[in-house]
Amino acid sequence: MILVIGLLFLSLFVGFILKLSSADGDFTLLSRGKAKQEEIEDKVFWITGASRGIGETLSKQLANLGAKLIISARNEAELERVKSQLVGKHAPEGVKVLPLDLTAGEESLKEIVRKAQSFYPANGVDYMIHNAANDVHTKTSALDVTEESLKATLDVNLVGTITLTQLLAPLMVERGKGHFVVMSSAAGKTPAPGQAVYSASKYALNGYFHTLRSELFQKGIKVTVVCPGPIDTPNGTGAGSSSQKGSSGMVSSERCAELTIIAATHGLKEAWISDHPVLTIMYLAQYMPGIGFWIMDKIGGDRVRTASEKGDTDSWSLLFGKKKIKAT
Repeated sequence: MILVIGLLFLSLFVGFILKLSSADGDFTLLSRGKAKQEEIEDKVFWITGASRGIGETLSKQLANLGAKLIISARNEAELERVKSQLVGKHAPEGVKVLPLDLTAGEESLKEIVRKAQSFYPANGVDYMIHNAANDVHTKTSALDVTEESLKATLDVNLVGTITLTQLLAPLMVERGKGHFVVMSSAAGKTPAPGQAVYSASKYALNGYFHTLRSELFQKGIKVTVVCPGPIDTPNGTGAGSSSQKGSSGMVSSERCAELTIIAATHGLKEAWISDHPVLTIMYLAQYMPGIGFWIMDKIGGDRVRTASEKGDTDSWSLLFGKKKIKAT
C-alpha cells in the first residue's frame, strides 16, 4: 500500500515537472483556455502605455476582439500611429486617443479622468489597464541607485498609477462595476538583483491593488494583477521586459497580451506570464521561499555584474555557472 502511494506521488511529481517545463504561465491561467468574448465586445478598455510594447499589442488584440478603446501615453503622435493600425468593430474611428503624463499631478489627472468618462458616457470605463511604467530599467546595485532614478521610477510606476486609480475607482463604485488590470512584473514577486527600485515599485503595486480588491470587491470592483517575466517586445519595453535582444527565456509580446486578456476576462486575481528560468524561480519563491531566495542570493552578485556588461540576466547560465563574469 505504501509503495502504491509512493508511486502515485512520484507520478504526480513527474507530471508536474513535465507540465512546468513547457509552461509560459502559471497553471491556473493556462487552464482557462480562451478569452471570454462576451467580456470584451463593446466593453470600454482604457490602456495606459499604449504607444508601444505590450500596451500597443494589447490595443491591437482588444480592438480585433471588438472592444471600445481609450489609448493613453505621453507621445500623442505615437498613439495616432497605433490608432491608425487598429482593426476591429470599433476601430480605428471609435478609438479615442488620450495623451497622459502620470507625473503631471492630481489636478491634471482629474481632467484626464473626466475626459475618459466623457468618451463613452453610457458605459464609463469597464477595464482600466495600468500598463504605463518607467521603462528605463537602470540595472545597478541597490546601493548605487540615484535619487533621480528612484523618483523617476516611483513617480510613474507607483504614485501616478495609484493617483489615477483613486480618481477613477469611485466612478466605478458608483456604477457598481469596474475592473483594474495591473501590469506588474515577476520582479514584484521575486528578488531582482540589479533592479532594486523597479522591483520595489512592483512589489508596492501588488500590495496596493490586492488590498484595493479586498476593500472594493463587494462593491463590484475586480482587480487582476499580471506579473510578466522577460517579454520580447520590438523596442524592449513593457512590464517585466528585457532590453537584451536574443535573451533566452522570453515570451513574445503577442503571447503576453493574449494571456493577459485571458486572465482579465476570467477574473483571475493574479497571473504569471514567463518562460524559464524566471517562471521556475517564481514558483520556488512562492511555494518554497527558502530555496527560491537561496538561489537568488547565490546569483545576485553575478546578475548585477552581468547587467552592467549588458549581458543576459535571465538565462540558465547564471544558475549553473556556464558563464562566469569576473568582478572588476
